[in-house]
Amino acid sequence: MNIDPTIPEMMASPIIHAGWVALAGVIVTRALVRRHSYLKLISQIAFFVALTGILLANDIRPYDVDPGRGSTVETIVLGLVKIIWWMNVAWALVAFVRLFLVLEQTPREARLIQDIVVGLIYLGTTLSIVAFVFGVPVGTLLATSGIFAIILGLALQNTLSDAFSGVALNLGRPFGLGDWIKLSDGTEGRVVESNWRATHLLTGGNNIAVLPNGFLAKLGLTNVSHPNESHGMTLSVRLVPTKPPSTAIECMQMVLLSCNSIVRDPAPLVSLKSLDSTAIEIELLVRVSSIAHSIAARNQLIDLVYRHTRATGLMLSSPASSLSLAVGDSDSAEAPHLSALQLLEMVPLFSALTREERRTLADTVAIKTYRKDEVVVRQGQMLSTLMVVRSGVLVLTRQETRGEDELTRLAPGDVFGENALLTGAGEPGTLTAIAPTVLFELNQSSLTPLLNAHPELGSDLAALLTHRFEISLRDSHSPRDLARRRSVVEMLKSMETAFLPPGGP
Repeated sequence: MNIDPTIPEMMASPIIHAGWVALAGVIVTRALVRRHSYLKLISQIAFFVALTGILLANDIRPYDVDPGRGSTVETIVLGLVKIIWWMNVAWALVAFVRLFLVLEQTPREARLIQDIVVGLIYLGTTLSIVAFVFGVPVGTLLATSGIFAIILGLALQNTLSDAFSGVALNLGRPFGLGDWIKLSDGTEGRVVESNWRATHLLTGGNNIAVLPNGFLAKLGLTNVSHPNESHGMTLSVRLVPTKPPSTAIECMQMVLLSCNSIVRDPAPLVSLKSLDSTAIEIELLVRVSSIAHSIAARNQLIDLVYRHTRATGLMLSSPASSLSLAVGDSDSAEAPHLSALQLLEMVPLFSALTREERRTLADTVAIKTYRKDEVVVRQGQMLSTLMVVRSGVLVLTRQETRGEDELTRLAPGDVFGENALLTGAGEPGTLTAIAPTVLFELNQSSLTPLLNAHPELGSDLAALLTHRFEISLRDSHSPRDLARRRSVVEMLKSMETAFLPPGGP
C-alpha cells in the first residue's frame, strides 16, 4: 500500500528540487534577462545543463516515457519539469538561431529562414512533449490525422495560398520595402510593409492598400524603383503643320532644354510620331529623378510647350478624335512670332499693369540676340535693365570652389535682372545661352513710374528675387551660408511687404 509522503519528505524529493530549478530557469530567462540576447542564451544553457544533471542523477530521462512512480504530486511536478526541459531545449535553439543564423547581404531571406527553422523547432518540441510526457503514440496520431488535415487545408485554402505566395515573394524579391510598384489592375503605391499574408501599399492618395499575397502573385507587377529611382514618362504634343517638322522638333528640343524637373542622363528625346494634313504629332521621352516628381515635371513640360510654341510661332492642334478642317490652305492659321506686347501680356509679373501701360512699356523694349554658348551676363555683374526671355533657353550657373553648379534654366517669359533693380547687387550667377536666344530689354527709367504706380509689381519682383536667391543657396549647408541665407531672405520678405499698399495686398 502506497503511503503519501509528508510535506518535509516531498520538499526533500529530488523531483521537487528539479521543479524549483525549472521554475527559476523560466523566471530568469523569460523575465529578468529577456532584453539581453546573449545573456539570455547563456542563462538558458546553464539552467538546461543544471536541470539535465538533476534529472539524470535521479535516473530520470526526459526523452523517455515515465512509467509512473512516486506520489501524485511528484508525478505532476515531474511532468511539468519534463515539459519545461523540452521547452528549454526549444528556447535555447531558437535563441541560437536568432543570434547566429544571419545572412548579412539578404536580411529578408534570413528572417524567412529563421521563421521556418523556428517553426520546425517548436513543432518538433510539441510532438516530443506529446510523445515523452503524455505517452501518446505520435506516429499513430499523425497517421490517423490525415482526414483532419484535409478538412483543415480546405478551410484554410486562401490563408495557405497567401502564406506560400508570401514565401515565394520573399524569396523571389520582386520588390523591397520603400519600392514603388504598379500592378496590372492599375493599383500603384510604395511598399511600406510585407509579411507572410499581405503586402501594404501607400498609395498616391495617402491611403494604405492591403493586398493579399495570393492576389498579388497572380497579377503582373512593375517595379518602377529598380534598377534606380528614376522614372520614364512621355508627353504627346500635336502641332498644326504650318511649318516644317524640323522646326517643330527644334521647338520641342528647346522645351526639353529649359525644363528643370527632368534628368539629363540619359538625355531626353524628341520623337516624331506621325504627320498628316491636320497635325504633326510629337512625343517627348523624358526621365524624372523619382516617380514622386512626375506630376511636377509633366506640369512644367506642358507650360513650357505653350511658352515655346508661342515664341516660335507654332500652334497647338486639335485632338485626333475631334473634327477639324485641314489648315494647309489657310494663311491665317499660322501664328505670328511673339511681339513685345504679347510677351508682356503672357508674363505674370506684368499682370497688374493695364493694357495701355503694357503697350507703353512694349514701345520702349530693346531687342538683343545671342548665339548658342554665348554669355549673356556674368556672375556678380550688375545690370541696369530688366530682361525678359522672348525665345531660346538660358542656363544660370554659379562658380564655387569645387566647380560650377547649375542652378536653373530660363525659358520664354522668364525674367532676370531684378537683383540690381531692387538691391543694387550683382547677378547671383552666370547666364549663358544654350540655344539661339532673343531677349527683350526694359530700361529702369521705364519701370520706375510703374513701380511707383503699382506697388504689387515691386512685391512680385521681390518675391522673384527671394525665390532666385533661395535657389542659389539650396545646395549650401555651411553655417555661414545658412545664416546669410536667413538674413537675406528675411530682408527680401520685408521688401515684399514694403511694396504693398497701406491697406494690404
